[in-house]
This record gives sequence, C-alpha cells and structure tokens, in this order.
Amino acid sequence: MFRRTSTLARTALLAAAVVVIPFTALGAAAAPQQGAAADRAPAAGGTRTTQDPRDSGDPNTSERARDVVFAIHGGAGTLRREDMTPELEREYRAKLTEAVRTGQRALADGESSVAAVEAAINVLEDSPLFNAGKGAVFTTDAENELDASLMDGATLDTGAVTGVTHIKNPISLAREMMEHSRHVLMSGEGAERFAQHRGMDLVTQDYFFTERRWESLMAAKGGESDFDFGETGTVGAVGIDGNGDLAAGTSTGGLTNKPVGRIGDSPIVGAGTYAKNGNIAASATGTGELFIREAVTHTISAQVEYLGRSVAKASGAAIDRTEKLGGDDTGGVIALDSRRNLAFTFNTSGMYRGYATADGEIVVKIFADE
Repeated sequence: MFRRTSTLARTALLAAAVVVIPFTALGAAAAPQQGAAADRAPAAGGTRTTQDPRDSGDPNTSERARDVVFAIHGGAGTLRREDMTPELEREYRAKLTEAVRTGQRALADGESSVAAVEAAINVLEDSPLFNAGKGAVFTTDAENELDASLMDGATLDTGAVTGVTHIKNPISLAREMMEHSRHVLMSGEGAERFAQHRGMDLVTQDYFFTERRWESLMAAKGGESDFDFGETGTVGAVGIDGNGDLAAGTSTGGLTNKPVGRIGDSPIVGAGTYAKNGNIAASATGTGELFIREAVTHTISAQVEYLGRSVAKASGAAIDRTEKLGGDDTGGVIALDSRRNLAFTFNTSGMYRGYATADGEIVVKIFADE
C-alpha cells in the first residue's frame, strides 16, 4: 500500500498551529410542527413547478419540480453571492451542468439509473471544486479519507466504502462492492484491497492535494471562528431510468480537520443514501452525525411509503428533525419519487444543485433565493 501522508505534508502540519476545534456543535433548536394530515403525492406530468417555501409555511428552502429523470447536489451550506467571484460561480455552474448532462445522457442512451448516478458523481469527484474525490478535505492528520455509497432501488442492492485513502473515484468502488461482493460496507485498507482485486487503479495521497483544502485545514487548526469545515462539497445524485428503476449515490471527503477514522452519513444506507423502487431515491448532505441519528433518507422513504406523503413534504419533515438535534444550518437532501417528482430541501443559505427533465431541460442553481 502507499504511504498515507507525504513527508512535506507532515512537516508543514507540525509547523502549523495545533489548536483543534470541535467539528460540530450540537445545540438544540425547536423545529416547526408538521401538519397533522399527511398530504398525498401529486401525479406525474403537468407543468413543472418550483415552490417558494413562503407559500407552504415551511421555513426551509423547499423546491419542487415535476417530470424529472435525474438530479444532483454538490453540498448544502453557507453559500453567499458576496463570497463568490463571478468567475468561480461560472466554474461551479459549468461543472454542475456537466454532471447533470452526463447523467441525463446516460439515461437517454438506455443505461441504468445506477450507471447514470455513478457517471455523474464521477464528474464531480474528478473536480477540485467539490469535497469528494479530487477536492476532498483533510483530516486532522493531513490525510484524505473518502466515503461513498450507491444503492439500486430495483433490488435494494447496495455498496459502500469508508475511510479509503487511495481511491480516485470512491463511488465506482461502491458500485464494484454492490455488484461483485456479498458485503455492503467495507473500510480502509480492506476496501482498497478489494479495489485492487477488481483491477481498479489506486492513486497516491498527493493526487487529492489542493491548495484550497490545505489552507482550510490550516485555518481550522488556527482556530478561525468563521471557518467553514467543508460540508458544502459532498456530492450526490438520484435518477430514474426507462424501466422505472430508481438509484441514488453519495460521495464525500467528510469534514475538514475531522478525527482520523470519523465516518459521516454518506456511506451509511438510510442516512446519506437510499433508493427503493415505487418509492424514492434520496441523497443527503450536511452534518453527518445528525443525519445518521435521524436516518434521514430512510425516514423520507418511510413517510412516502407508509404515510402517503409527497416527497417534498417528507423531505421537509426529515430536515426539520435534524434541526431539533442540531439547530439551524444542518444541511439538505435531494429526493426523487417513482412518479418523477423531485424535491430539493435545505435549511442553509445555498445548495449546489441541478436536475434534468424527461424532455431534456437542464436547470442548475446555487443560492437559496434562485
């Protein structure tokens, strides 16, 4: 196996400030009560709509669209126009568009929803813009530990990996796990040995290095109070193919300055990722500890299946529950139901997001007020 961290990185880390601040604060905050009556999911087709949260009484940003076949997110968090140059905003929109188009084209070519999800997430993992793959954040030991999961709604087959340090595209290893192993989740060196067994190429830790993420680690260790830990970069995708099969996937580098071995919700089935035919496909992003405790994506699925709630109502209720545990700005989720109704729900100032409709329209957004 490869050396985990270069001598240069170790030397620089030792020279940096050693103050480590907690990576999450689980304060309590009251969440608004949901209505007593469960609303029914709308039928597919008809005019596509985006609903202003002020119209529904939900304080979260809750967007809805119909006739959607594919959607992605690049993370939810503190995303403000004043903090982003026009050039950087164009870069993000271009990469989000590329990822959506990649998934949409895969479906148009007759590929499965699983293949479309993998292909789109590969695009985001290969970009240094997002906290997944190439752009992964650093742990407290100046390493990159990556997590991913992929779920097939037709069979409930799932593959997931966590704590991998030499896998260029963790979502692809998750698919290998799903299709060529009787196991669901593998970690660290074991997952990487499986990757080698399957003929996947491994990369050195240097591949993941970006100056932006290194500076974020130094800021965290320096105790900067306005530091953003990197939650905004987790990526995910959901899709439905010509057979009506749903799929969902999520990939992340986790939290900047996270303890070595920390695992968030992204590789956990039912927390960060879930898909079930006739029901929903969902991918989450945010403070992983909260999403694990509330089993967010499965909670959405259960509400749709057992209460008959719309995917938007179910997603809003699930995010509200994370607020009860952790307060505001806990994150968000994208969820697509079997009738091609899509919901983007988040309680942050923005979410990198986009979707494609059955007729080929592609929509990409970043800020909450778009």
